Amino acid sequence: MTDKRIVEQRGLWFEEFEPGVIYKHRPGRTITEADNVLFTTLTMNTQALHLDAAFADALPPFHARLVNSMFTLSTLVGLSVAQLTQGTIVGNLGFSDIAFPRPLFHGDTLYAESEVIDKRESKRRPGEGIVTFAHTGRNQHGDVVATASRKTMVRKRPADAV
Repeated sequence: MTDKRIVEQRGLWFEEFEPGVIYKHRPGRTITEADNVLFTTLTMNTQALHLDAAFADALPPFHARLVNSMFTLSTLVGLSVAQLTQGTIVGNLGFSDIAFPRPLFHGDTLYAESEVIDKRESKRRPGEGIVTFAHTGRNQHGDVVATASRKTMVRKRPADAV
C-alpha cells in the first residue's frame, strides 16, 4: 500500500498573489428568472424593474426586466471564490468603484475575471496580508456589465501547508 497524495481545493495564500495577474473564472453563470426573483424578494427590494414583467416590458429603453444589480455584483464576486479565496480569506475589507455599465437580463450568462491590483502585508495582523482585486463581469457577448474593486484580508501560507 502506498501513501496517496491528497489535493484539497483552495484559494491562494497571500504569497501566491502577484499584482498584474488576471484570473479568468470559468464556468460562467447563466442567470435565470428564478435567481433574480428569489434574490430580489429575499433582500426586500420591491423594484418593479425586477419583479413586474408588464411594467418593465412597457418601460424604455430596455422593455424587459433587469437582473438586480446587487445579484450581479454578488455573483461576480462569487465566481472568483473557488480560484482566489476559498479557505484562505479572512474577510472582505471593502468595495469601491462599483459600476454597472450595462444591465443583465434573464438568460444572460455572467463571466468573471479578476486582476490583482495590489498587495501588502498587514501592519497589525501577522500572518495575514491585504490583497486588492479589480473584478470585471461580462455577458455572453463580451459586454462589460459590472466592475468593482474589492479589498480583502488573506492568510499567509501556514508553515505546514503543502
